[in-house]
Parts: sequence; C-alpha cells; structure tokens
Amino acid sequence: MAEQIPFTDADRNDGVEPDMVDQNAAPASEATGSGVQPMNMIQALNSAIDVKMSEDANVLSFGEDAGYFGGVFRVTDKLQQKHGLTRSFDAPISECGIVAAAIGMGAYGLRPVVEIQFADYIYPAYDQIVSEAAKMRYRSGGQFTSPIVVRSPYGGGIFGGQTHSQSPESLFTHIAGLKVVIPSNPYDAKGLLIAAIEDDDPVVFFEPKRLYNGPFDGWHEKPVSPWKAQDLAQVPTGKYVEPIGKARVMREGNDVTILAYGTMVWVALAGAEHAGIDAEVIDLRSLVPLDIETIEASVKKTGRCVIVHEAPKTSGFGGELSALVQERCFYHLEAPIARVTGWDTPYPHAFEWEYFPGPQRVADALKSVMTGGR
Repeated sequence: MAEQIPFTDADRNDGVEPDMVDQNAAPASEATGSGVQPMNMIQALNSAIDVKMSEDANVLSFGEDAGYFGGVFRVTDKLQQKHGLTRSFDAPISECGIVAAAIGMGAYGLRPVVEIQFADYIYPAYDQIVSEAAKMRYRSGGQFTSPIVVRSPYGGGIFGGQTHSQSPESLFTHIAGLKVVIPSNPYDAKGLLIAAIEDDDPVVFFEPKRLYNGPFDGWHEKPVSPWKAQDLAQVPTGKYVEPIGKARVMREGNDVTILAYGTMVWVALAGAEHAGIDAEVIDLRSLVPLDIETIEASVKKTGRCVIVHEAPKTSGFGGELSALVQERCFYHLEAPIARVTGWDTPYPHAFEWEYFPGPQRVADALKSVMTGGR
C-alpha cells in the first residue's frame, strides 16, 4: 500500500458545494466489526467498495474527483485515506480515458471500479464500453475478460437540467456483453455492487442520485423521509451479495403489476397507494440480465401491467419490457400494457415536475388499465 498522506476533513470538503453532500452522514466504511446499521445509499455504496478493496488487492477505485475529495456525492469518501493513493485516485477529465484505462487494467487482472461523475457525461466513453469492454471476452475467445464496473449517478429530481438529469440505460441494455444494474435502496445497492465487482464481465451500475439521501416517492412538495426509517436501509456492515438478475417484489398485489426500477420504484408504490389499487410492485434491480420469470408470474396473476421509468418513452427500456410481457402473457392480459415515462424532450429545468413521472401520473395509468385501457 502506498504511503498515506494525511489530510483533514476541512481539506477534503474545501471547494465542494455543501448541498451536494450529506454533511451528517459518516461513511459506512468507518464501522468496525460486523453487524447491521442504518445506511443511506451513499454509505452503502461506499461500504461495498471498501469491503471489496479490503478483501481483494486487485480492486481499485478512480474517477474525476473520486480520490482526494471522495466524489461529488461522497460515494468514494475516505477510500484514498484508508487504501492509499495507488488504489483510490483522481483521474483526468476524460471519460473515454477513464474507461479505456479500466479496460486495460481489467485485461491484466485488476478489478477497477470507475466513476463517471454524472451519467450525462458517459457518452464520450460509449465507444470504449460498447466496442471494447463488452466485446473483450468474445473477441479473445475467452482468453481475456473485462471485470470492470462503471458507476454513475443518474436520473433527475434535483433540478440538474438537461446535462445532469438524463437516464441513458436503454443505450446500454441494447449491447450484448454488458450487464446493467440500477438499485433502489441501500441494502440492494451494497449487495449488488459487491456482486458487480466480483463479476468477470463489465457492469454498468447506475445510481439514482435522487435516492442517495432518502427514498423519494415523487411528491416533490413534501419533505423527503430519511432512509433510517426504511427496513431496506438496515445494511450489514460486512460482506454480502445480492444476485444480479433477480428482481424484488416490493409490494404484493392482485389487480395489476407495476414494473419499475431506481427512483421509480418508490414513485410506483406512492402511485398505487394514491390510486387505492391493489398493485403488485416489482423492482427489477437489474435490466440485463432480466428476471423475466418473476415478471411473467406476476402478470399472469394480475392480468394487467403498467411500466414506469424516468427516461423518454421512445426506445426506452419500457418498450422492451412491454414486448416481453406481450409475448409471454398475451392470453392473460385484460387490458393494454401502459407506460408512464419521461417525455421525448431534453430534461427541462423549469418544468422538471411536469417531466418527472410522478405518483399522479402512475395513479392515472393504473385507473386506466383497471377499466380496460379506456
């Protein structure tokens, strides 16, 4: 391990916008021993990386401001202090370079966990992810793999406008060789990130930034409840793994199935409650691989399906979900499949809450499918 360079909390926090930091939350990696403690998603993700860096010397973390400052949202906070400059470090402002370096490291046996500061900035790295990382195992006949994780905060709900709010997941679900994971709560976030780090193939790991400090149900005019009040914020401090490719049934119901992921899981729960409809809410957790068996069983039980995601509707992942449900459950459907999504526009700043799929829009879709889609 490299020699540690001491620095203070004041040094790390200098120059960082305070509204982007949970000032009261100590990183989960500070916990000693084993057990369970309340964590927000920032702490849970931090703990996952720390656990793997402590366990495996080949795991390292880097990205723009992801070393010394601990990342703009503090997900990598204190990892450099604990694990050294050679394993947690800052990268140049070059997303293409960050991912290219990670691919080379992975080919030689390391397991890099890289951060793209916002998902909106991932596009310069798209060619490296698609043409190199996703194809490494295939083009080498299995001689090389690309065991890398590309982490990135994504989605809206923070008034970030069109360049800090995008949801580009469908651009990656289309690519053979990639896995795409989107957690909705701290417990899953840690377990899924550990699974992603241990995976021998590349994983794009999107972190809904609106969920970092608390579950958000879409009622933007109401205070956000803290994670500590949620069962899924009770997170083991040690290692555990949540399997990639297995959905979680967040709410059981008999009248209609809601498919969602990320922030929209909490919006779907709020929408079902607002509509007063006995909806079954499924958190997909990973889009590729997809737990189609859980989806199929639910839709065959309820006979109706509503799909909710924040990305624009056209060519969004909801279109793929709709096709799969139609192919597998056609004779069980009692109404057309409905999609509640973002609009086919750039993400607006002034009209964020008109764009953001809220619980009222979900409730309206639920009522529509319950009357046969009319």
